[in-house]
Amino acid sequence: MLSLGTLLLFFTNISLGSVTIPFKEVFHSLTGGEVSKQAWEYIIVNYRLPKAITAILAGMGLSISGLLMQTLFRNPLAGPYVLGLSSGSSLGVAFVILGSSFLPPILNSVLLSSYGIVLASTLGSFFVLLMVLIVSQRLKDTMAILIVGLMFGSFTSAIVGVLTYFSSAEQLQKFTFWSLGNLGNLSWTSIVVLTIAVSLGLTMGIFSIKPLNALLLGENYAKSLGINYKKSRFVIIFATSILAGSITAFAGPIAFVGLAVPHMAKLLFQTSNHFILYWSTLLIGASIMLLCDVISQMPGTSVTLPINAITSIIGAPVVIWLLIRKRNYS
Repeated sequence: MLSLGTLLLFFTNISLGSVTIPFKEVFHSLTGGEVSKQAWEYIIVNYRLPKAITAILAGMGLSISGLLMQTLFRNPLAGPYVLGLSSGSSLGVAFVILGSSFLPPILNSVLLSSYGIVLASTLGSFFVLLMVLIVSQRLKDTMAILIVGLMFGSFTSAIVGVLTYFSSAEQLQKFTFWSLGNLGNLSWTSIVVLTIAVSLGLTMGIFSIKPLNALLLGENYAKSLGINYKKSRFVIIFATSILAGSITAFAGPIAFVGLAVPHMAKLLFQTSNHFILYWSTLLIGASIMLLCDVISQMPGTSVTLPINAITSIIGAPVVIWLLIRKRNYS
């Protein structure tokens, strides 16, 4: 059922926009058939299909990383950015955009390109990841790692604040646009790189399903089942870092999805078994991002709203409704 819903939203996402393209024409284009208008073919292949694929990858990656973090830290408020990865990415991009006036003109033009911003975001996220992994090898308490991640996030956010204070209005506008998230700026080469990164993170998540189920009853219970806790924790943190870091680098920081979708899956399926939660969270995350992207396009108009705003506006009431429904049902 979820698979069919995701497939329907995929076709809807490609069909709707400033120009509405019939479902039949979308199907013909995706299956190698003839499209009645050449302009529709161009729009689908060069704009809407890459954007829809990016939405699916972002939805799946952020949702699974949120599930991993919530189980590892046994905290319902943990999300994919709880380790400070988003702040690290923001710091890298802030150095490039907000600090561009201090760079030589030749270097400036290279770094301010789309690939330069992706590289800066990746390096910033990788730096925070490296610090968290080093600390995690020295700390036995998982909650202490959570606090360290939050402290790294606060530290990098403070540096971004200082850079913001000394920046021009044009630089602030560029940085603000990046921070609002964007699914529609990726080339096919970028999508291939993002697909590889997300696939690697999701695969590591699949191999973590058994340890995640064991961790539901605590660290000691997991160890009694023969789970190598330190190794499992490292894999879970690394998988989350790959997922959240790569998506932030290519699409910007996207709020809400990683935090809320795992709760949606738990409330809808009434289970804590990660064999079920993993796949349901994967599909719900993809569906939510596709739906939010359709709404952000404002079908029939040329207006495009920030994806970050839509994910929170649509998602928050849904989670509240599910919680109220569960309480009434109980």
